[in-house]
Amino acid sequence: SEAIRIGDPQDPATELGPLATLRQRDWIEKVVAESLVAGGRLVTGGTRPTGDGFYYAPTIIDAGGSDLPCVREELFGPVLSVLAFDSEAQALALANDTPFGLASGVFTSNLGKAHRMARDIHAGVVWVNTYRSVSPLVPFGGYGLSGLGREGGLDAIRDYTRSKSVWINTSDEPIPDPFVMR
Repeated sequence: SEAIRIGDPQDPATELGPLATLRQRDWIEKVVAESLVAGGRLVTGGTRPTGDGFYYAPTIIDAGGSDLPCVREELFGPVLSVLAFDSEAQALALANDTPFGLASGVFTSNLGKAHRMARDIHAGVVWVNTYRSVSPLVPFGGYGLSGLGREGGLDAIRDYTRSKSVWINTSDEPIPDPFVMR
């Protein structure tokens, strides 16, 4: 993560721009600090780069367990919490031990395992051997506390649409019996 170029998002050489707000950067700093006090081990990052802007260095924390704040919170920042596991079942339990469920990533060379994990992870998006691939043609949205509805694809059209049925009798004749099917 030290090689990632942090800077102005308008500079084509930049790989990581600033966070959206000061409040977001302060929140991430707080969660990282609390996680280290609670037993997490800083692998890299955890600092503000020099210069103006709401920048935060890419950070990796060896979490050791799923009870640390960096694991429990949805940070939306450049923080990776690493948890070790011994089995597919344990990895699935760790992945689903959250009230959130926006997106997840599975990295494996075993196609069967990839399909099982993608099916069983409680997240609106599951990336396999990739991360952050998106398309406006495909629904995007979370499970649990990670949002309602979907953006993209036909699901988004349904989210932005309220259907309504309107029946109009245009005849000048008296209204027929409404209980007779026509």
